[in-house]
Amino acid sequence: MAHGLTACGGDGGGNGVMSEATAATRPSPLGAQLKQFNASTVWTKVGETRLAGAAYHPQGLVRIGDAYYVSTVEILTSPTKLDPLVDGYDRTPGTGKGHVLKFDLNGNLLADLQIGEGTIYHPGGMDFDGTHLWVPVAEYRPDSRALLYKIDPAAMRATQVFGFGDHIGGLSRNTDDNSLHGISWGSRRFYRFSLDARQTGSPEALVPPKDLRRLNHAFYVDYQDNQYLGNHEMLYTGLTSFAATSNSNAFALGGFEIVNLETGLPVHQVPVKLWAASRRPMTTNATWFESIATGVRAHFVPDDDVASVHIYEVTV
Repeated sequence: MAHGLTACGGDGGGNGVMSEATAATRPSPLGAQLKQFNASTVWTKVGETRLAGAAYHPQGLVRIGDAYYVSTVEILTSPTKLDPLVDGYDRTPGTGKGHVLKFDLNGNLLADLQIGEGTIYHPGGMDFDGTHLWVPVAEYRPDSRALLYKIDPAAMRATQVFGFGDHIGGLSRNTDDNSLHGISWGSRRFYRFSLDARQTGSPEALVPPKDLRRLNHAFYVDYQDNQYLGNHEMLYTGLTSFAATSNSNAFALGGFEIVNLETGLPVHQVPVKLWAASRRPMTTNATWFESIATGVRAHFVPDDDVASVHIYEVTV
């Protein structure tokens, strides 16, 4: 399912929540449209919506009908580096709060759902399967642990599905085979979890992470957000920074990759040469793409705290 089309009806009509059967079988052009993008693609800005209040550090973005949903972390105490390692960790966990915020399309805050437990407070990239939002919450350090949630977006009610022994920084449900796909810290590892009929468990959750992970062999961007496209393909967005020397100014480049979930390899890679006024790439944090009559509409939340949804369209 290309969620932008089915969740929002292209131009955002309806309440956006469908039956599971519809979510898994409805065809979508979004994946095919994105595969027409290249380095010369023209992006036209069509709007910008300021989000009311503090957006904290956004991670995932979903648009459903007339509402935006943002997974974000409120950092109270930043982790500090540890040298040497302590219990295998290179930093302290820090403290914070995990949120899923709901806004109307004018940026007004409608609801604030807190998720996570104790030192597990950092939500990651988020997706919508036509019925539930799927979002991980992890410790704010690599090689740690995470809790995986599904959320009823209408009721803003979260259900903890299971925990796992690695940092999961993005989560999406493959509606074609009822599985969850997660990425680790820096998106260097892929994980797949099969779900039961009630979407309440996974036998892989009991498997040691080292026996379950698949390495990500693409390196030019680290993934920040994810969106299932159907046909066992995932859209990942993110960025990386380049510097000539350790003392020179870094240049940050954003982009997207469409990854075949069966092979773990990208089938289409495109730089997104768009930057906010802060000079952050548009794909720094949370993103959402949808198919519209003339092509593709993209929603970006690149900045922290004082944040806006930047809206672009591409004709294909």
